[in-house]
Amino acid sequence: MEKDRKFLFKEMKKKKSFLCVGIDPDLDKIPAIFKNDKKPLVSFSRSIVDNTINQAIAYKLNIAFFEALGPEGWEQLEEIAAFIPKECLFIADAKRADIGNTSAMYAKYFFERLGADAITLHPYMGIDSLEPFMQYEEKWNIILGLTSNPGSEDIEMLQTSNGRYVYEEVLLKFGNAIDADHAMFVVGATHPQKIQSIRNILPDHFLLVPGIGAQGGDLESTIQFGKNKFGGILINVGRSIIYPKQIENSIEKNIQRETQYYQQIMENYF
Repeated sequence: MEKDRKFLFKEMKKKKSFLCVGIDPDLDKIPAIFKNDKKPLVSFSRSIVDNTINQAIAYKLNIAFFEALGPEGWEQLEEIAAFIPKECLFIADAKRADIGNTSAMYAKYFFERLGADAITLHPYMGIDSLEPFMQYEEKWNIILGLTSNPGSEDIEMLQTSNGRYVYEEVLLKFGNAIDADHAMFVVGATHPQKIQSIRNILPDHFLLVPGIGAQGGDLESTIQFGKNKFGGILINVGRSIIYPKQIENSIEKNIQRETQYYQQIMENYF
């Protein structure tokens, strides 16, 4: 089943949401109730999915938190991948890209074995490093554009000889090379003044927007400037949902409270 723009927009309208839940299962931070399980990342992640499914359009699994545990982590990753709901976009947040034969093996693992619908990629080895991923015609390439971390200014905000920023060159190059049903671009909500100008460069492509919640990005301005006729944005929220403030007595209720908070704002834009 191809999860193209029309598919995503249909799910967005159904749930009145742009929400992508970022699952970053840090063993030092997950609630104690999960730590004694044989597979703590699995039980923790299942709790997240079960309590966000009514609002989530996508789930983004941060691969580093599984890699850090070695074979045990990879095993748990594959088990979690199997229960990501089919109506949701499954994003492998791996930030890969390398020479052709290496990228081909990355693509084979994440798309074929893991079953991801999308993978995050860095653009700085050029378009040929992404071509093995592009050969999977029903999959998404999510390319780093203007990221939410402070260090984005070190490279992405450098000006080129023609006056454009490096990130603008990335958007133009890869936006022209990969159609809007197969490429998204990462644009941080910590750069709200840039999102509107990015929309002028990429009127049709989806944007994956991190930086809401713990990083302080403004949700409403992000939606106002970032949405397009196909919805056009996935708002990634991680820590504030998966490690919520413990107001309620139940872990599940705390997750549901935070998720509903974001969705109630988002529904105003449908």
